[in-house]
Amino acid sequence: MSDKIIQMSGIYKRFYIGQPNELEILHGIDLTVERGEFISIIGSSGSGKSTLMNIIGALDRATCGSYLLDGTLIEEADDEELSAIRNRKVGFVFQNFNLISRTTALKNVELPMMYAGIPPKERSQRARQLMRMVGMEDRMLHQPNELSGGQKQRVAIARAMANDPAIILADEPTGALDSQTGRLVMNLFHALHEKRGKTIVLITHNKELAAETQRILTMRDGILAEEGVGA
Repeated sequence: MSDKIIQMSGIYKRFYIGQPNELEILHGIDLTVERGEFISIIGSSGSGKSTLMNIIGALDRATCGSYLLDGTLIEEADDEELSAIRNRKVGFVFQNFNLISRTTALKNVELPMMYAGIPPKERSQRARQLMRMVGMEDRMLHQPNELSGGQKQRVAIARAMANDPAIILADEPTGALDSQTGRLVMNLFHALHEKRGKTIVLITHNKELAAETQRILTMRDGILAEEGVGA
């Protein structure tokens, strides 16, 4: 197994191809992330970091270039394979939580395992373990509208871990939280990295949060403009 979990080479992303308003957002991204690394990608609105995040998470495809994710060549995968890769290899944590509203926190954590075909008893047992891991064992049967923002994000982190993914992709995970609650969420990411060896890619505009990661990449005008060392 390679120690490089993300290998991107010459990644371009264009929209409206062949039309007068054709737009190139990413201009030849090269990115390598080692297994077990905790990195951050920072940049202002419009820098291209969300477009890059979507490609890293296999939510979108590059227009051209090569992307190897945990040994799988993404550009050769069809849509069905890409869906399976997202479900198995990437754990997503979004700013707005993205929880299913009319079901319990526990069932939200089970959802990726259900898509992966894991039997009900096994997925329920693992979901309960993950809820305990994020300190939400007393809120398992609550629905999202009965939870605070910080509690929702902890459920989202548990859900991201459901299929023991190769990477966790966190897009502004503390953006909708107050500073104290955001601190708790960041502590969870550090625990996943340090105690469980998870590879984490944090997308943020917050330089203070970025400074807590091992490596800081700055996006500017569709290119990775500079690299710094964090914590």
